[in-house]
Amino acid sequence: MKIRYILLMFLLVAFLLGASGCTDSGSSGPEVPAPSPDVPAVPRASGTASTETLNETVNITGESQAYPVYTAAPAAEGKYPAVVLIHSFNGFEPGYQEMVDRMAADGFVVVAPQWQTYSRSPPDSEVEALVRNSVSYLEGRDDVDSEKLGLTGFCAGGRYTMLFLPQIKEFKSGVAWYGFPYSGGSETQPNEPASLIDQLDVPMLIIHGTRDQASNISDIYRYAGELDAADKYFEMKVYQGEPHGFMIKDGELSESFVAQDAYGEMTDFFNRTLN
Repeated sequence: MKIRYILLMFLLVAFLLGASGCTDSGSSGPEVPAPSPDVPAVPRASGTASTETLNETVNITGESQAYPVYTAAPAAEGKYPAVVLIHSFNGFEPGYQEMVDRMAADGFVVVAPQWQTYSRSPPDSEVEALVRNSVSYLEGRDDVDSEKLGLTGFCAGGRYTMLFLPQIKEFKSGVAWYGFPYSGGSETQPNEPASLIDQLDVPMLIIHGTRDQASNISDIYRYAGELDAADKYFEMKVYQGEPHGFMIKDGELSESFVAQDAYGEMTDFFNRTLN
């Protein structure tokens, strides 16, 4: 009798426990408790995936001949600032194409005219016509904000930037890399960039290295002094120990700390002066 009574009591307790909800709820596992307010949350990854770009080579005319011009732009629809990039005296090396692609991924429409297609040293008038027609090409694109055009160039392209920025008024700012402000005075290159300082109306960033043997840093400091005396707005970034052409190594875009920092200086300057 006692055994039957104990058995009945056991069955009653089991029934009550089941009714109280201590059974499988149908979930695949136990619920994870909410974190305590005192426990810091794991930080989420920052940044976004690289922007898709559209790349092609188009033909743009100089004074009389058509030149190949490498172009890159963000793939997403919109109106973007645009930049004309003038490569160095060593030609349109692969590193410049990579730089154009990076700038497009960073939100710029970029055109890079291959100005040495027919001559290693064409007249300034030919290069100027090519740059002006590159501007016209950009102004005709649906993805370009024609009020936000910039100019940049390297080595000989740095000289062209110093030379054309005061003359081509569509440009709102420019970045001159290791240029030659006092190169000129010949039949094909009649003007020194420094002689046009009075015509400069937009901001310029000058990037240079102290060990530049082709374009001595002393000329850059002199040029900067003349810009300042004329009350022309400029910024200057000088890298101690860097030689001429430090952005391109063996034809490729350098991945050194200085090169990456200098690239950031350029894009930041354009973001500030074109937007």
